[in-house]
Amino acid sequence: MSTRNFILLIIVLALIAIAVFVFLYLRKEPTPPADGGTGTNFTIPFGGGGGTTKPPVTTPPVDVPGDETPPVAEIPAGKLVKVSSMPIAGFTVFSKERMKEVTTAPAVEQGLPLLKTKQKSPLTEFMPALRYVAKATGNIYQTFADKIMERKFSGTIIPKVHEAYFGNRGESVVMRYLKIDERTIETFAGALPKELLGAEITGNNEVKGYFLPNNVKDISVSPDGKNMFYLFIAGSDSEDNMIGTILNLLNNKKVQIFDSPFTEWLSGWESGNTITLSTKPSSGVSGYMYTIDSTGKNLSRILGNINGLTVSGSPNGKLTLYGDNNLSLNVYHTDTRNSDVLGIKTLPEKCVWGKASDIIYCAVPKLIGFGQYPDSWYQGEVSFNDQLWKVDIKTGNSVLLLDPAVIVGGEEIDGIKLVLDEGESYLLFVNKKDSFLWKLDLK
Repeated sequence: MSTRNFILLIIVLALIAIAVFVFLYLRKEPTPPADGGTGTNFTIPFGGGGGTTKPPVTTPPVDVPGDETPPVAEIPAGKLVKVSSMPIAGFTVFSKERMKEVTTAPAVEQGLPLLKTKQKSPLTEFMPALRYVAKATGNIYQTFADKIMERKFSGTIIPKVHEAYFGNRGESVVMRYLKIDERTIETFAGALPKELLGAEITGNNEVKGYFLPNNVKDISVSPDGKNMFYLFIAGSDSEDNMIGTILNLLNNKKVQIFDSPFTEWLSGWESGNTITLSTKPSSGVSGYMYTIDSTGKNLSRILGNINGLTVSGSPNGKLTLYGDNNLSLNVYHTDTRNSDVLGIKTLPEKCVWGKASDIIYCAVPKLIGFGQYPDSWYQGEVSFNDQLWKVDIKTGNSVLLLDPAVIVGGEEIDGIKLVLDEGESYLLFVNKKDSFLWKLDLK
C-alpha cells in the first residue's frame, strides 16, 4: 500500500470514530431543568391539582423602600367567584338562618326492632347571605355566600337604579335613580318582607315604602344597619343649604343633625355614633375632613389642606385611612395626630377595614397612568386593573392575595364597594368596569 493510500485510510477511520461518538452522545435523554415548584402553568386552575402553585408576583407602584418582593398568599382554585348574573346597584352581606344539611343515618338492619326516639327539631345554622339590587330592574336577588345559588326575592320594578343601600340585616333597602327629566334624583326607601325558615322563595315579594326628599346627594348606613344618614340640598337657588338627616330604618323617624351653606359634602358612618364629613375631592383643591356625633354635637376638624383628599374611618374610630392626588395611601391616628405612610397606592374607597381596625383589604391598581386624580377615575376617564392586597396597619406589612386577571375564570377588575362579612371569611366587592358582584373566599 502506498503512503498516500495509507494516510487516506487513517483519515477515514478517524472520521468514522468521531461520527460514532457523536451519535452515542446525542442518544442520551436530556435532563430537565430544576423547577423547584416556582413555575406557573396557566392551563391549570390557580392553585389546583393539590400543588402549591402561586400567582405571578407583580409589584404594584408602591412606596416601600428597597427591592424586596412582597409575600404572596396562597389562594386555592375556586376561591374567587363572580356572584351576580347581572350588573348591580348595591349589595349587603348579613347572617341568615338556614336548614342544616344532615347526613342520613344507615337503614336499620332487617329483623331488628325499631327503637322509639323523641322527635327532634330540624337543625339550623347561621351563614353569611347576600342580597343585591339589579341595576336594570330594581329587583332584589339573594344567595348564600358559601353556595352561590342566585334566587329572585322581589318582583317590584324600579328601572335604572343608580345606587342601592341595605340596612336592618337586609330587611330595609334604599334605591336612588333619576326621574324622567333625567336631572332630579329620586330616593325610595322600602321594607322587605321577612322570610320564613324553610319556606320557598317565590320571587314576587313586594317592596313597600316611601320617598325621601328629591336630590339626596349622599347616603351612609350605620355600622349596626339600624340607621341611615343622608345629605340633601334644601332652600332656594340663591340660598341653598346642605341638610344632614338621620333616618331610623326600624321606625322611619327622622332627625336633622347637620346644616351647612357649603353644599359639596360626602359622608361616612364606619364607627359607632361618629359620622365623618369630607369635602368632595378634586386634584387641585384642598380637602378637609370633619367628624360629628350622631346627636349633632361635637363637630371636629380632623384633616385639612390635602389636595384630592379621600377618607375612610376605622371601626374603632381611632384611625382614618386617607389619600391625596398622588393616590398615596396613609393612616392617620386621631389620638396622637400622627400619620403613617402605607406601602401601596390606591384610594381609601377601594379598601375595607377589618372589624378590629388592625388590617385592611384593598384593590390596588397594577399601574397608575397619567391623570388628574381622583377626578380622572371618578369621571370614568381612567379605569384601573387591580390586584387584591392585605395590609397590616400595625406593622405596615403588605401581602398580595391575588391578581384576578391571571386566574382561570378571572378577569381585569376595578374594585369598589369592598365589604367583609361578620366573620371576615369573605371579601365582597363590585367591579366598576361592569358593576358585577364578586366574592373572594378568605378561609
